[in-house]
Amino acid sequence: MTAPAGTRRDPWIRRFHPTAHPPTAPVLVVLPHAGGSASFYFPFSRDLAAHAEVLTVQYPGRQERLGESCPDTVAGLVDGVERALLPWRERPVVLFGHSMGAVLAFELARRWERAGEGPRGLVLSGRSSPLVHREESLHLQGDDALIGQLTALAGTDAALLADPDFRELILPSLRSDYKAVETYRYEPGPPLRTAVSVLCGESDPRVSVAEAMGWRELTGAAFTFRSFPGGHFYLAERHADVVRAVAEDLASFAPAPASG
Repeated sequence: MTAPAGTRRDPWIRRFHPTAHPPTAPVLVVLPHAGGSASFYFPFSRDLAAHAEVLTVQYPGRQERLGESCPDTVAGLVDGVERALLPWRERPVVLFGHSMGAVLAFELARRWERAGEGPRGLVLSGRSSPLVHREESLHLQGDDALIGQLTALAGTDAALLADPDFRELILPSLRSDYKAVETYRYEPGPPLRTAVSVLCGESDPRVSVAEAMGWRELTGAAFTFRSFPGGHFYLAERHADVVRAVAEDLASFAPAPASG
């Protein structure tokens, strides 16, 4: 199937593995973590392409969008993603977000539900429920503190982080992303009408299993929870297991066939 008009050159969207799924097939939108880029999720796009049309979000300020200003609020990032997905809204959309991306997916789902129809489903990974709040200010600290956080979470090759040129390239967007997620405040509202699946690493230093399970309180629809061995980036360590879980979610989010 060809892409809807207006998506081929959209800087927010990467279609690494365009597919010929019918219009009724789901569109899986992948929202990266803070400091993350679309290319990190290339293997997920490859391995999930048989189950959905996979769109991976590329935030401003990184890779080929390096010269662009990066929004430093959750609302600003959601604005950009929402505009980019407009041509795809005729399709059943499933949002997958890891870490900061989980917050963006959740807030985008709330917007869509307030406007009428939400996504087909949410897969939220590596993030505490917004009902859990802790004061954090890493975005106000020095460059070494930001790089140290990346190193501790093991989300970026340590050799790259030791390269001053690479650090200079990633620090502006990394700081903007951390400011966005650290200044985000959940505003109470009605529970989602969207089914939610939550995934987390069992030894994630930033998200406990109990904190991840707290997402259950934010939806009135079906809720699924899975944990995996590993830390914050368990999804890279347990790639095949996570792909299998997301494929199962995509199938479970599909509407039941009409009875004869």
